[in-house]
Amino acid sequence: MDRAQPLAVAAPARRPRLPRIGVISAVGGGLLLILAVSAVFAPLVAPWDPSIATGAPFERPSARHLLGTNDVGQDILSELIWGSRISLTVGVLAALVATSIGTVVGAVSGFFRGPVDAFFMRVVDVVLSLPFLPLMILLAAFLGPSLLTIVLVVGLVVWARPSRIIRSQVLSLAGREYITAARAVGASDTRILVRHIIPGVGALIVVEFVQAAAGAILIESSLSFLGLGDPIQKSWGSVLYYAQARSAFLSGAWLWWVIPPGVAITATVLGFALIAFSLERVVNPRLRQR
Repeated sequence: MDRAQPLAVAAPARRPRLPRIGVISAVGGGLLLILAVSAVFAPLVAPWDPSIATGAPFERPSARHLLGTNDVGQDILSELIWGSRISLTVGVLAALVATSIGTVVGAVSGFFRGPVDAFFMRVVDVVLSLPFLPLMILLAAFLGPSLLTIVLVVGLVVWARPSRIIRSQVLSLAGREYITAARAVGASDTRILVRHIIPGVGALIVVEFVQAAAGAILIESSLSFLGLGDPIQKSWGSVLYYAQARSAFLSGAWLWWVIPPGVAITATVLGFALIAFSLERVVNPRLRQR
C-alpha cells in the first residue's frame, strides 16, 4: 500500500512592507507638539510679559533672563514664546486658504477638463510665472501691515502649486469605474465632486496642507523681517526685524537676539517638512520603492 502523501501547507502570503517612517514622523510631530504647547500655554510658560521691560537693555543671558533682553529690556525668551502664537497661526491659516483654493481649482479643472481646464491652468501658469518675492512684497505693502494681510498674501501666492498636483490626481480618478457608475445612475457633477473626487484626493490634500504651512511660516517671517508684518503683534519675524533695525547684528547681542528666533523658525519648518515627507511616502507608492 502506498503511504499517504502529507498535505503541502502553503506558505502564508507576505504582506507588503510599509516604509519605516515612524522615527521621521515622530521627530517632526515632537517638534511641532513642543511648539504648539508653548504657544497655547504661553501665559503660563513665558517667564515674563514680553510687552514690558524687565531688565537692563542688551542684558546678556542669565538665570533671570535665559536668552537675555533686547534694546528696551524686554525678555527675548518670552517674546519667542508669545511669537510662536502668531507664527503658527499665520502658517496654519495661510495654508488653509492656499489648500482650499488649490483644491477647488484642481478638482474642478481635472474633473470637467476642456475649456474649464484650459482656463484654470493658464491662470495657474500666470501665477507660477510671476516673480514670487516682489509679488509678495507688493501685495503686503498694498494691503497694509496686519495679520489678515499676511494670511491673504500667502494664501493668494501659494495656492497654484497644490492645484496642479491635485489636478493630476483628479485626472486619474475621473476615469475610474465607480465614477462612471455614479454618472450612470444619474448623480450630478457636484455630488460626484463632493462625495467621490475630493475624498479620493484627501490624503494628497493633507500633504499639500502640511507643505504649505511650512512655506507660510517662512513667508510670514520674511515679511515681518522686512517690516511688512503687524507691528503690534509679536512674531519670530518681528523679533528679527527689531534686532536688525536696532543694530543687533553689529554688536554681541545677535548671539541671543538673532540666533534663537532663527532656530525656532528652522525647527518649525523642519517639523512640518518631516511630517510631509512621511505622509508623502504613504500617499505616493513610487517613493516606497527601493
